[in-house]
Amino acid sequence: MSPNRRLLLNEPWRPSLTRAWRRQVTRWVALCALMLAGPVTAQQADSALPSFAELEAAGARIGTIRVMPKDIFDTSDPAEDYALFRLANRLHIQTREGVIRRAILFQSGDPVSVRAIEETERLLRSNGYLYEVSLRPVAVRDGLVDIEVVTRDTWSLNVGAGVGRSGGANFSNVEFSDENLFGTGTRLSLKRTNDIDRSSSSVEYANDRALGTWAAVALRHASSSDGKASAVSVVRPFYALDSRWTAGVAVSSDERIDAVYSSGVVASQYRVKQSQARIFGGRSAGLVDGWVRRHTLGLSSNQVRYAAEPGLVAPASLPGDDKQVGPYYRYDLIEDRFDREVNRNLVGQPEFFAVGINASVQINWASKALGSSRNVAFYSASVSKGFEPLPDHSLIARAALSGELSGSGGHYLSAAAQYYLPQSERRLFYAAAAGDWITQAGPIDSLVLGGDNGLRGYPLRYQSGARRMLFTVEQRFYTDVYLWRLFRIGGAAFFDVGRAWGGTSANAVNPGWLSDVGFGLRIVSVRSASSNVVHIDVALPLNRDPGISSVQLLVKTKKSF
Repeated sequence: MSPNRRLLLNEPWRPSLTRAWRRQVTRWVALCALMLAGPVTAQQADSALPSFAELEAAGARIGTIRVMPKDIFDTSDPAEDYALFRLANRLHIQTREGVIRRAILFQSGDPVSVRAIEETERLLRSNGYLYEVSLRPVAVRDGLVDIEVVTRDTWSLNVGAGVGRSGGANFSNVEFSDENLFGTGTRLSLKRTNDIDRSSSSVEYANDRALGTWAAVALRHASSSDGKASAVSVVRPFYALDSRWTAGVAVSSDERIDAVYSSGVVASQYRVKQSQARIFGGRSAGLVDGWVRRHTLGLSSNQVRYAAEPGLVAPASLPGDDKQVGPYYRYDLIEDRFDREVNRNLVGQPEFFAVGINASVQINWASKALGSSRNVAFYSASVSKGFEPLPDHSLIARAALSGELSGSGGHYLSAAAQYYLPQSERRLFYAAAAGDWITQAGPIDSLVLGGDNGLRGYPLRYQSGARRMLFTVEQRFYTDVYLWRLFRIGGAAFFDVGRAWGGTSANAVNPGWLSDVGFGLRIVSVRSASSNVVHIDVALPLNRDPGISSVQLLVKTKKSF
């Protein structure tokens, strides 16, 4: 029972009660009346029914759960009642009710839980094939509440071609994909891409609810101009905070040519072949007092081989081939704290930020007795946390560290922070800082900066090194333009400053701190399952050498603002 409810039941009524307490008493009296009265219709729900928090405090239980998947466009709305939209609804296969129902984290007869309802919304919204998700009480009777789960689909079929430019390099793709094949939540993709690294043809299949279970099945194969890659996995994940177990198996192989960059051009290239496999299982007590603790044990194999490629300039030296086979243990700690915001990294769409502690530690042991090249232990650890330094100010900080537990092994450290300050409903100040550091970096170990790796005013991978820092500030604008009921529009003015240095491939022409200023347009395709954000940026380098264009144009699709 909540503290507020105990006060209301145990304290005598006194004229000195504040207005807030009187409103609370009035709310409880109304709630009791509703629960003693007959059913309340859906038409009365918005104005008459209590909130989920009030129902939970009153000890209500869940009655009927009504799942209502809807078309892409609401043609009952005059703004969406057009022939093209009606045609799209007819051509589109609606998400099956069972797909939505299986993702719901509560059942009829369960006590009302605001936490489970909010997590269900987060889980459903994580699927790109859903545009809108709404959960609301629609009737209260005899201590039971009926809940309506309404979803609206996105257009999941993508047939077409695209081009882009970033850091002075062009890229293109031709794609046929469906994120919601036959309304089952299954992804099938056929794609042809061309970029600065390679040309590649790929096919991909993924289903997060295989055979009506929580098992996720994924298969991918790509044939490229410089090699090929394949991956297969069957994983039953910790799909929710209160999940109690996980298990899975995953196998992958990848062969490609990698490059070492210096001053934005390829300095050397080499062939790398990597094969990985793991099998694992894990247990958890679920969500206990707002915290989740998970333990996972597994067996993993990782083999990497390097070779010079005939006809290409090889690095001064290459690492020796390495094979690691052995057991591993992973521990996860998650705090159940999430914020729901609008106009942060998207435009006009709800977003969820994990503001509680999210930490993990993993230890791998490679044993020669199991076929490893050497006996060695590896570690990886990460932590993230959200803060509210001042009212309405949000800070999200992350850090990760990995490496070998030996005197001769190297380590990789990364840290990042993002700061959000809403100035109004349509304006936001954003700042970000990120840093990376590789110890004992070899000839092929490099952190790159420029183009799509940050520093938008400079060529792709313009600087590289064993250390990297990047700072960005943006003044973001979120308009109320809803173009053709398909696209939401935003914009940003930005300033970047950063540097990559150290190691064997540092930029000798322009090695110092670099900065740029610019502005850009953001176009969010809200009715598409890909929900991409098209970035069109114009950036001006402030520390350029004569070989760099004074204006850089970047056109690229990303998942966020």
